[in-house]
Amino acid sequence: MAVTASDWEDLVTTALLGTERRPPAVPADGRDAPVAVLDEAAQQTLRRRAGLRPAQAVPLPRPAPPDPRPPLPPAAARRLSVLLTARPGGGGGGRRGTAPDLVELLPQWLALADERGYAAPPEALPALLEAARGRTDLRPAVLSFAGPRALWLAGLNPEWRFALRAASGGGREGRLPADAGPERVRELWEEGLFAERVALLSALRDRDPAAARALLESTWTTERAEDRLMFLDSLRAGLCAQDEPFLERALADRSRNVRATAAELLSALPGSALSLRMAARAVSCVALDRTGADPCIVVEAPHACDAEMERDGVVAKAPSGRGERSWWLGQLVEAAPLATWPERLGGHTPEEIVALEVADGWEGELHAAWCRAAVRQADAAWARALLGSPSAPEAAGPGAVGPAQRAKLLTTLGEEERAAWVAEFIAAHGLSEAFQLLGVCAVPWSAPLGQAVVDALDIARDAGSYPWSFSGVMGLAERCLDPAEANRLAPLTATPAEAENTAPGAGGYWSEAFQRLDSTLRLRATMAEELGAA
Repeated sequence: MAVTASDWEDLVTTALLGTERRPPAVPADGRDAPVAVLDEAAQQTLRRRAGLRPAQAVPLPRPAPPDPRPPLPPAAARRLSVLLTARPGGGGGGRRGTAPDLVELLPQWLALADERGYAAPPEALPALLEAARGRTDLRPAVLSFAGPRALWLAGLNPEWRFALRAASGGGREGRLPADAGPERVRELWEEGLFAERVALLSALRDRDPAAARALLESTWTTERAEDRLMFLDSLRAGLCAQDEPFLERALADRSRNVRATAAELLSALPGSALSLRMAARAVSCVALDRTGADPCIVVEAPHACDAEMERDGVVAKAPSGRGERSWWLGQLVEAAPLATWPERLGGHTPEEIVALEVADGWEGELHAAWCRAAVRQADAAWARALLGSPSAPEAAGPGAVGPAQRAKLLTTLGEEERAAWVAEFIAAHGLSEAFQLLGVCAVPWSAPLGQAVVDALDIARDAGSYPWSFSGVMGLAERCLDPAEANRLAPLTATPAEAENTAPGAGGYWSEAFQRLDSTLRLRATMAEELGAA
């Protein structure tokens, strides 16, 4: 007996309303009405199921690709599970307790595991992708460590599609796809999402700069202004003289931001036509005056910003609070090759030039522009001159206007020189302006730099202030100090006796902070041991 849709709907309605309000249509045959309804529902359910025709089977997903890397050691796999399930620690009132912050250690663990060539455990892939979904800063490390199986899994869950977008075009390590012949590259470029196209352009730029530039030029006039800006920014990596003709044409772009970026890139190219034009303008504004007892630099800032200057990237409208002439001068000097100045200013070295007096109060503007030029042109000699001695009383060279500017100048130096400069700076001036400087130093910190940081923290503790005044530096130390430094921290973990003129309870808080630093360093050492060598 077939079960019609109306029969089934009647039963459902009766069950919902109750047999007292809606008598059942089925015969009771001596049974209570509710029992008769339930018996009939059971029979109809059986008939409905028995009458179903088998549906066509859904195709199985393709198998996950193999990951040829060796598996994690068991202890490291257990550690990964703990790190992935950890929650941010720390209490209120500036206290974080003595336990390590496992959430902050996850990026370091991922980088170390990937560096040693291990494959991610298959059972950990969902948790890894979830962690990367919630923290964009984790995505590069997660995708590199998780490998091809994570991309396969991401294709099955729309919430993990970010992994596919990050990998499209550039692959998880910035490589082109295996099938990336000219036609495939063209297809990806014309049909991909914006993030996929940026990744593709960057990957192709690494392999074949000329092909990447040609690809960009092929659709340049049809791209949106914001997209043109991002694509143009990808040319920073591997910038070369062959890029100059394309960048010169971009100076006439209808977008001001695109024009400004093209001008910035051209000014970073030694010998480019734009840099020579800017040099000619800059030297007409800056000269050496030898008429006094000591030579000094004199400045005559531009009186106008003409159309040619604007085409070369000079922004005519000054920000609020800035004079127009000083604004224009700074842009000209910033874009002029630094090699221009020794010849213009009497053959002096960069150190001698920045030591010269600058007349009429133009020193700050001129030196700040030289700072920006040194960073843009990656000129270590000028950066050293502008940084000055790290132990100088002013805590900065004459051209460095603050910690952010000094940090940028430091990036032009080698890792060892950078760490040595920051260590000497901290030894002379403490930690009050050290956070940004430490952020540009290689990890783990060198032994002299680590010792300088620990010594400065010890001095800050003895001064009686609360440790959360230095929480940023303490957090960096937990992630960046060499774990070998843990042996030096034992005396600092004890709670000192409170002295006069110290903040109440500060000693106990410092003890907690040093205990957490000590336990974090020891945990990092244990994590490295668990990962061993692949």
